[in-house]
Amino acid sequence: MKKVVEAASQANSKTKIRLARASDAPRLAELACELGYPTATQEMKGRLATLKPSSAHAVFVAETAEGVIGWVHVSRNHLLDVPVRAEINGLIVSGSARSRGAGRLLVQAAEAWARKTKCTGINVRSNVIRERAHAFYLREGYEHYKTQKAFRKPL
Repeated sequence: MKKVVEAASQANSKTKIRLARASDAPRLAELACELGYPTATQEMKGRLATLKPSSAHAVFVAETAEGVIGWVHVSRNHLLDVPVRAEINGLIVSGSARSRGAGRLLVQAAEAWARKTKCTGINVRSNVIRERAHAFYLREGYEHYKTQKAFRKPL
């Protein structure tokens, strides 16, 4: 995993990409709130602890002299209808740090992790209102291939 992080970090020496640590939970929670998903620090600590094994999930953070400015969560998905693929489950860069390359580095780290874990592709879902994010993913080489409705049911 060290090589994955080193490769992503080399592109921008001011921003380092590394695996998230439990001690990052307070900042990860703040950033989740900024993304529109209110999360308490204790919740984030618990969620980070459940992302095992490392061959199924990875959380990378982008760190500068300012501290952690962003994170990406990527996981492997085994589905019946398609080969094993990765999914970017969440990506956030602080509003004050956007358009400086951290998002690109985080996506590159997620993609490198996906390759290392033998995924054949990588997907990401983005809310229809996040037009800036859509443009970002298109610039990063992702293609818009489907529009769908999302449903949920509390259990």
